[in-house]
Amino acid sequence: MLDSARIPARFNGPPDSGNGGYSCGVLASAIEGPARVRLHRPPPLDRDLDLRASDDGVALFDGETRIASGAAAPLELDIPCAPSLDQARQATRRYPCYQGHVFPTCFVCGPGRPDDDGLNLFPGPVDDWSLLACPWQPARDLLAADGTVLPEIVWAALDCPGYFACLGEHPRPAVLGELQVQRFAPVPGAEELVVYAWPLGREGRKCFAGSAVARPDDEVLAAGRATWILLRQESTGV
Repeated sequence: MLDSARIPARFNGPPDSGNGGYSCGVLASAIEGPARVRLHRPPPLDRDLDLRASDDGVALFDGETRIASGAAAPLELDIPCAPSLDQARQATRRYPCYQGHVFPTCFVCGPGRPDDDGLNLFPGPVDDWSLLACPWQPARDLLAADGTVLPEIVWAALDCPGYFACLGEHPRPAVLGELQVQRFAPVPGAEELVVYAWPLGREGRKCFAGSAVARPDDEVLAAGRATWILLRQESTGV
């Protein structure tokens, strides 16, 4: 079990903090099976963080500041059938933030990353905004020794697509509050995959979304349920 963790600067969301999904996945590495992770503060980059046991799971600390907490939790989620790879390729052309992205260097969905440095997940609507999708070819340096995608990278892939699903055509700044993920099978790194997401409603400033990673034959490999918190209008970043 981990007793410390570090989020390299490569895996940023905003320029000065960790991508939410990746950061949640780092903590989830200390939890057996499906897990739910809640973010309490922006995860700092390139800093040694402490992993400590909590009453119901584990928590990640920067000194005495709690960054995230997590616990084992089976995922309860109705997962729609995956779009085809061709549908995902068509949908990514309709990604709403090729221009005007709030964080263009986000590891997962930022169009301003150098080639092959990020995940290059650019989800757009398949037919309408009830289902978004994009293709994904994992980079070789994000794979484990057996050729499967590292678990924390799977968590990252399930993060940002949900943001676009729950906020629609004109997304506004929001922070990831909580991400719950279950991996059903190893995610292969040698083939092009489909990442897709769908909205699950809204309660005040909270927005909910589901997301999944699937093979082109519709086998769902991993899925997640996210809670996003809309920033107040006077906020200038996340």
